[in-house]
Amino acid sequence: MARKDLLKSVMGDTAQSTSGSERSSYAMRGASKSMKVSIDSLAENSKRLLEGETIVEIDTDLIDASFVNDRLSGDDDAFDELKSSIAASGQDTPVLLRPHPETSGRYMIVFGHRRVRVARALGRPVRAVVKDMDDVAHVLAQGQENTARADLSFIEKALFAKNLRDLDQDKDIIQQALTIDGTLLSRMLSVASTVPEHLIEAIGPAKQIGRDRWEDFKKLMAEKTNLKVADRILATDGFDQLDSDTKFEILHSKVAEAGRVPKRRSAKAAPAKRTWTAGEGRIKGVVGRAGRAYNISLTSKDSAGFGEFLSENLDQLYADYLAQSEETSTT
Repeated sequence: MARKDLLKSVMGDTAQSTSGSERSSYAMRGASKSMKVSIDSLAENSKRLLEGETIVEIDTDLIDASFVNDRLSGDDDAFDELKSSIAASGQDTPVLLRPHPETSGRYMIVFGHRRVRVARALGRPVRAVVKDMDDVAHVLAQGQENTARADLSFIEKALFAKNLRDLDQDKDIIQQALTIDGTLLSRMLSVASTVPEHLIEAIGPAKQIGRDRWEDFKKLMAEKTNLKVADRILATDGFDQLDSDTKFEILHSKVAEAGRVPKRRSAKAAPAKRTWTAGEGRIKGVVGRAGRAYNISLTSKDSAGFGEFLSENLDQLYADYLAQSEETSTT
């Protein structure tokens, strides 16, 4: 996909938004719906910008990273490949920057971190489109550009989601940024919140490790004793030299072997209850114990009247119970 078309897909297309035929369902709900006008405006302007009208060269010393991180280290091969390509042929695709929201004269990366790193390493300015946008538009563009390229691993997306949540972004904005539903977002947040961040950073992006494996690892990491096992493995000589996927596989297998496997919680047996019927079905009840409580639930025709009768005679019934208990204890 050409980068021109990619940014259109990230920001949305004004003509398409009018018909609504291509818009994600997320964009029409909650806080996302309130962003429709500004995102449509960005789409129209970005279409014009990427046609070359205001692609500029920016000194990389003036550029700061996005306010929300979406990548883990460990992509050296991809970086080196991109660096060799740009060194030989130049930077064909511009990055997207915004004026820094807090520091005049500086810029913040919306997307294109790797290309900025390459330009910095080569001692060149970076070719960029500069666009004013607020944090929500920034998040949507950054997340959807990465999703469009299928470039982030599961754990990187999970960390991105957690970082956005920690920055108090609404869940529907996070869902739209990553093009996911609420169920997958919950799973991502569960993994990123349960597995300690220092372990995730030590493992790296783990491009070949999907959601199911990370959820299994999450269950292991929910046991505190397993964290000590994992930390010992991290300290092993040569571990930091392994590739990211191998690090995950070793940690997962070694913790599963030496650590404590979480036990499945057995369902508590439901309190025993029994049914009671009298008067040829005129009164029915379900009676049974629940902890220290004992419940009586009455139904059918005489339930209201018999219930009132019981409540009016509770004192006498209790006295009869005490007398019977005393008589039983003396025999």
